[in-house]
Amino acid sequence: MLVRPRAPRTRGSTHGGSRPRSPHPDSPDHAAPGGQLLELFSASAMTNLGDGLMSIAVVWLASALTRDPLWITFVGLASRLPWLLFSLPAGVITDRFDRRLIVATMDVARFVVVAVFAVVLLQHQDGLPTPAELAAGAPEPAQSTLLLAGLILMALVLGFAEVLRDNTAQTLLPSIVDKRLLEKANGRMWGAETALNNFVGPPLAGFLVAIAIAIPFGANAVFLAMSAVLIFSLKGTFRPRGAAAERSKRINWRAEIGEGFGWLWRHPVLRALALLLGASNLAGAIATALFVLFAQDVLGLFEGWQFGLLLTGIATGAIAGSLVAERIAAALTEGRSLLSAMMTFGVGYTAIGLLSSGLAVWAVSVLIGFAIVLWNVITVSLRQRIIPDHLLGRVNSVYRFFGWGTISLGVLASGMLVTWLEPGLGREWALRTPFLAAGALSALLLPYAWARVNTSAIEAAKAAAETGDHA
Repeated sequence: MLVRPRAPRTRGSTHGGSRPRSPHPDSPDHAAPGGQLLELFSASAMTNLGDGLMSIAVVWLASALTRDPLWITFVGLASRLPWLLFSLPAGVITDRFDRRLIVATMDVARFVVVAVFAVVLLQHQDGLPTPAELAAGAPEPAQSTLLLAGLILMALVLGFAEVLRDNTAQTLLPSIVDKRLLEKANGRMWGAETALNNFVGPPLAGFLVAIAIAIPFGANAVFLAMSAVLIFSLKGTFRPRGAAAERSKRINWRAEIGEGFGWLWRHPVLRALALLLGASNLAGAIATALFVLFAQDVLGLFEGWQFGLLLTGIATGAIAGSLVAERIAAALTEGRSLLSAMMTFGVGYTAIGLLSSGLAVWAVSVLIGFAIVLWNVITVSLRQRIIPDHLLGRVNSVYRFFGWGTISLGVLASGMLVTWLEPGLGREWALRTPFLAAGALSALLLPYAWARVNTSAIEAAKAAAETGDHA
């Protein structure tokens, strides 16, 4: 997602006021920058609002179809598995073709899938029990198997489209925003994304599912269609800069993936950040994969709007973090800021695992959301600053392979852990244990982080990128 920062004096200038680069012939240099950014921002707003609706609608529908932790885990796994399977090929595609067209095409594909599922759900939603009724012993509806299968298939297809779209969309930002404004732009980006994805969408979805469970799915389809129109309307092309001759050749998947993999692995700071992100996301997935059951069976929140409001805790912290992340990084230094964020993850997950109040869990979630955005603003800006443009898609995809591929493993581990522990510990403590395990894992990462992504290492990496001494 892109934001609309103040218009820079020189497009594409390097950090610190070095000589600006010549405009890329395929980039929309002669289009009005404000208009381009406004269209991109509006498109992103549509998709993030739709994603916010789906974050509640999908898990709430799953919890109204079954109370089995493993089945609900499979729904979450379907949406995350593509990050493990498709991240690397997605990077090659991103660095080969017009990035604007990739983003728009994926929005069209997601529109078709969600619209079809919304129609199917509309035909079968009558008679579905509420999660509270199912938890109280109501029988699972006759159509539960059909709808669960459709839900898992939809989540899987959307996951593959999301991998390619998100990897591609992130590479657009350095082509539009002056490098000196990347931290500020990314801060505003995460703030706007979080506001719609986590602050507006979930509570709205909570109210909509009470009216009809199919409504959030239909609304998301409309938003995706609007986003596709906006992206297609952008002027010019957004082809990768550099290595132009390679784009005329047949894709050598192994060699091109290997180039991105090798570049990342030879860069000590980005390699460490990718591994830390992977381990941290593994912990987060273990904790939150069954958060809907935790909210219902431990916190007693059986209304959709209550669960939606609970999720606004992360968003509240994220919005606050987006406004001050740049200043915090400058005051604490980037290395200490990253370490502080990781400490917050560990303490926060442990606290949630011990709490029984929805309000208290919301308050802790605010701190976790703040830490997430602080981490993202620093690390995304760093990647955009130091990775060569013609490798940006592939290196980002390798980074996400390590950082996001572990989420599917964490989701599966969470479902298996709760299923295994429930007979001995009972439902409540089986659902608390994943949070405690995530807190312990986060604490174990701190020594590794401090030794490898400290401020001096980060500053050295940025200085090397400025002089062209890439990994």
